[in-house]
Amino acid sequence: MATCYRHPDRETGLSCGECERPICHDCMTVTPVGVRCPEHAGQRRGVGLRMPAGLRSGTRGDAAPLVVPVLIGLNIFVFGVNLVQGASLGENGGALFVDWLLFGPLVAAGDWWRIVTAAFLHGSLLHLGMNMLMLWWIGSPMEAALGRARFVALYFASALAGSAGALVWTPTAPTVGASGAIFGILGAALVFERQRHYVLGGSALTIVVLNLVFTFAVPNISIGGHVGGLAGGALAGLALSRFGRGHAAYGTPGLVGIAGIVGVALLSLAVAYWRVQPYA
Repeated sequence: MATCYRHPDRETGLSCGECERPICHDCMTVTPVGVRCPEHAGQRRGVGLRMPAGLRSGTRGDAAPLVVPVLIGLNIFVFGVNLVQGASLGENGGALFVDWLLFGPLVAAGDWWRIVTAAFLHGSLLHLGMNMLMLWWIGSPMEAALGRARFVALYFASALAGSAGALVWTPTAPTVGASGAIFGILGAALVFERQRHYVLGGSALTIVVLNLVFTFAVPNISIGGHVGGLAGGALAGLALSRFGRGHAAYGTPGLVGIAGIVGVALLSLAVAYWRVQPYA
């Protein structure tokens, strides 16, 4: 049986007639057009108060994405800088590109910023376009569901995990791209889907499988970056939901959730450090 999207420990056979999310008796509101969840009814059952101002104003659920467009803009801006420095649309390069790309021996030499900055570089216009399209497609609903702060935490924890995975798989291959962070978003969406919070409409598993097939089938793709990002995002998603005991979007992450996100980042750094030590 499904569980309430606000109370994962409560089984229910009810669902909101607007968004079809499962809801328990405490969360439902009976309206003239059927049962509604708090977000679509505007008032919780048995409580004479409107929804919290944060939900009404659109910090979650109906908010226009802000973080995702900013991230896309930053990636496009960095690509433009590379073009000014002599790169081409089909093959990236330039001083910034060389200083920011992920490369194990240079990380071992002290360039630890590369495990973050590499996520803002792309090898070509096609590479940039595909990643930014995917980021907009899956990132926007995730940001709307989680809220901006949690989405930022998920994104950068996943980016670190993706860089760690790339260093484990191919430490001496120059690696760039936002795909590690994007796979992390997919990993978190897959966890939420298993908890019956269908941020991507229940299609997370299909998207993950298709992208993994693409990852292993097409050459010159960072397998470690994709798998590492996916694993890091899944762990971050579990932390945000307090390992299934709360709701990733509407519940409070608490100390467990915050510590879990920080733990994913620290574990990624530890794995990266361990992998590049032979090149120090």
